[in-house]
Amino acid sequence: MNTPSEDYHALLARHDAMRLRRRILTPEGSSGEAGRPAAPQTYDGTADQRLVEEYLPLVGPLEELIADLYQVLFDRHPYLRSLFPESMAFQQAHLAVAFRYLIGNLHRTDVVAERFTQLGRDHRKLGVRPAHFAAFEGALVEALRARAGVRWTGPLEDAWLRMLRLAVSSMVRGENDAIAELSSWEATVTAHELRTPDLAVLRVRPQQPYPFRAGQYASLETPLVEQAWRPYYLARAPHRDGELEFHVRARRAGGVSEALVRGTRVGGTLRLGAPRGLLTLPGEAADCDVLLIASGTGWAPMKALLQEIDTVASPRTRVRLLLEVGAGDEPGAGMYDTAHLEAFRRGRPWLTVLPTHSAVHAAGGALRVLNGVLPPHPGASVPPHVFLALCPEAAAAEPARTVTAALAAAGVPEDRVHQDASGVVAVTEASASTTRSGSLSA
Repeated sequence: MNTPSEDYHALLARHDAMRLRRRILTPEGSSGEAGRPAAPQTYDGTADQRLVEEYLPLVGPLEELIADLYQVLFDRHPYLRSLFPESMAFQQAHLAVAFRYLIGNLHRTDVVAERFTQLGRDHRKLGVRPAHFAAFEGALVEALRARAGVRWTGPLEDAWLRMLRLAVSSMVRGENDAIAELSSWEATVTAHELRTPDLAVLRVRPQQPYPFRAGQYASLETPLVEQAWRPYYLARAPHRDGELEFHVRARRAGGVSEALVRGTRVGGTLRLGAPRGLLTLPGEAADCDVLLIASGTGWAPMKALLQEIDTVASPRTRVRLLLEVGAGDEPGAGMYDTAHLEAFRRGRPWLTVLPTHSAVHAAGGALRVLNGVLPPHPGASVPPHVFLALCPEAAAAEPARTVTAALAAAGVPEDRVHQDASGVVAVTEASASTTRSGSLSA
């Protein structure tokens, strides 16, 4: 007998199939697909950003607002609770990151729209549909009004709604654009190796071809923790055997990462979401300088990138890997893949490995270390492409900002720095409470 969750997702699959059929049968250029939102009108969010930021303390702290939002959502729509895992801690932390990103970037509406369009594609695997966004909006408004009390105003509510609808319209567009794509892949675990008591390297083989690029990440779901998806970088470039590799560090009891590290066995099954991420190589990577900066399991995407670079390397290729090996009890402590790295670097003169410790995480230390590996005079040569993945398991937003600032000070243009948005892979169960209490999140 199917579970309610299985029945729900089967119903969604049939619904998507009918929508896809209507799209195929609709003449190009017509508006025959019912419910497809029109492209959002031009919207300058600068004024709304100032208003929301000015009065944010009125409804904050943000984490408490989000907890109230979900309480209202589940009280109004109890059936939605089944779309979420038992513990809401990760979802609430993830939604807080999404809200901070939205508020902080509302003056760049084109960037926000692109990011949330991608997020909408990701939400297909969760079973989120446009009607759920309407319920979410209503719950948010009720929570905002309750927290602000008599100081809440119509113009402030309108600013929040315009901001939210920018994100939601983008997400709905992304969900519609991905209607013909698989939303998830079933995969079999082919290898599981404990490198440390809390870190495992997994190999999995999807049952259908899984198209991705080196440097991307995928969200995983395990049957041990249903309805909970966590993002992990792919640690292997595409290979003809079709196997994927993930590096997972367990950080709290009862979470997805712990289940993958301590409860998963060879022969077990996982579900994968579609590949995402910005750490992919540009076309000219073989003919320019590349700087890879990583710590903790941030080594995983760098490992995949190095494998891809190896297939296109030329006499002009120059790659430097600035890798934190860790110290003490730091989140990224210990390089767990030394044997592979040592074997890989031999016979590849284009690769220089520069082990470092926590200095790369400190403001002054980051600049000193980077000045040693970057061109001595900003603008004196073509700046390198820089790929950054610092301690994904440690919610390393602050170290990433520190290193990004040091790169700017060293003369590296922003468009040459490649990193995933804070919170996409950086927010993991390490930053989530272990409370088993009862976010629209990726």
